[in-house]
Amino acid sequence: MLKPTLISLVLVSLLNACSQPESHSPTLTEASNTQIAQDYQHMLNRFVDVDMHTDLSALSKQDIQVLKKLIQVADILDVIYLKQTYENNAQIRKAIIDSNSPHQSTLLSLFDLHYGPWDTLEADKPFFGDTKRPDGAGVYPVDMTREEFNQWIAAHPEDEAAFKSGYTVIVREGDKLKAIPYSQYYATELQAAAKLMQEAAALTHDKSLRIFLLKRADAFLNDQYRDSEMAWMDLTGQLEVAIGPYETYTDKLFGYKTFFEAFITVRNPEDSAKLAVYKKYLTQMELNLPIQDQYKNLQRGSESPISVVDQIAGGGDNKPGVQTVAFNLPNDEYVREVKGSKKVMLKNVLNAKYQAIMQPISSLIISKEQQPLLMEKYFFNETLFHELSHGLGPGTLTLNGRETSVSEELKETYSKIEEGKADVMGAYNMLFLMDKGELPKTERQNMLVTYFAGLFRSMRFGIHEAHGAGAAFQYNFFKEKQAFTFDKQTQTYKVNFVELEMAISDLVKEITMIQALGDYQAAKAFLAKYAVLDDDVASINQKMASIPTDIKPHYPKL
Repeated sequence: MLKPTLISLVLVSLLNACSQPESHSPTLTEASNTQIAQDYQHMLNRFVDVDMHTDLSALSKQDIQVLKKLIQVADILDVIYLKQTYENNAQIRKAIIDSNSPHQSTLLSLFDLHYGPWDTLEADKPFFGDTKRPDGAGVYPVDMTREEFNQWIAAHPEDEAAFKSGYTVIVREGDKLKAIPYSQYYATELQAAAKLMQEAAALTHDKSLRIFLLKRADAFLNDQYRDSEMAWMDLTGQLEVAIGPYETYTDKLFGYKTFFEAFITVRNPEDSAKLAVYKKYLTQMELNLPIQDQYKNLQRGSESPISVVDQIAGGGDNKPGVQTVAFNLPNDEYVREVKGSKKVMLKNVLNAKYQAIMQPISSLIISKEQQPLLMEKYFFNETLFHELSHGLGPGTLTLNGRETSVSEELKETYSKIEEGKADVMGAYNMLFLMDKGELPKTERQNMLVTYFAGLFRSMRFGIHEAHGAGAAFQYNFFKEKQAFTFDKQTQTYKVNFVELEMAISDLVKEITMIQALGDYQAAKAFLAKYAVLDDDVASINQKMASIPTDIKPHYPKL
């Protein structure tokens, strides 16, 4: 819990920032408060409100009842995620409510938007109080260092599996460290969520959904997730739901711990069927990677279904800050090796982002002569092939006779490396399918310009964030390879097509080899060199200041 002294410090810091001493003139105070109000409002304005619509007319009354239960589960995962992000978040929110700040309403909106008192678009800079966001979020002791964690495991090797598990919280008990399973640490919330999933399972006529919900409910109570991950791969009905602890982005200490989230969506069977053709090329895409055969992952499962869906609700890690447009799950390497992974495209979210953000960015930064080459189709396709590419390349590794994985070896660098890899490999694979005739060869330049423009949307998330860092290292690598030119007078970019294609291949090779070798030091050095904000990009970001950074979706109540 947040100690009273810490709450006091947070409030004093806020009040010092939001008011002036009595000796200052009222005019100065008013000016200061006005500027603070404008700064806070600017932070909110970076997210444009969008009313999301989904056609639910094909769903039965029972389907609607199932959805209502699952939305309740999503709300519970919201509560868990708030704790996972920072153990004292609830107390800090209460401190905002109890404060006398004239900006209380805006501060609450910002807190609820970012799930904490830190601006996720500005390297987690605090907007309330001055507490630094802990790298270990709320799943490690705030004062624990990487060295202490590693030293504990070295001294207590029997604890290694539990400490590195994605489903435990590390706590301090006196002078000892201890791993507590999620099912115990978040017992109240997970038991309530499991009950709702069991009730939803009893209502649905969809056998595959019933099996998944029951297995996932069991996993919430025993921390054994593999069976339910397998069952999730087999979902075939109209309701496509992902519920559980998945991504590790918020764990910036090691990238070990998973964070709870929920995607409640409705499948679009027609659009899903159109994209199914790409699945048959997954093995060929793996074989086509520009690395030696010994590093290619040809054992990974190839089921890899693709679902195009409309989202109707979300929870937990799915909701704060920048909105997810697609996901590729599960992350369990064993399940990926056996069954592959599923790619889920959130069509209504993608469309909203293209219209509100991507179109105005592209019209601002791409040279006039290449403007006609931009195509919404390739904004969608780059997202699809980004997700397909998450399932390609090294996954499980054998290093010096030891079985491990890319994510475990690359630690906190993994998310940034992997997101950038999926981006550039997505473009690489679209070029491959154009050579195969599955995508129109005549649209090669359309794809390249649209892909390049998309990097600027992601870089606005900040290089502290995985997708933003991944976009930045692509941009800087391509700059080094002279794959584009920048006109400082017009502040617009022009793609050099031949050079960009070569740079894409070179970057796929370099990143994939870092992963194949599990080379943590090489990953750190690569990010230090390339995952930086270029001066021209910083200037462009100022030029794009009036364009929203992302959307804030509002889903209708059922």
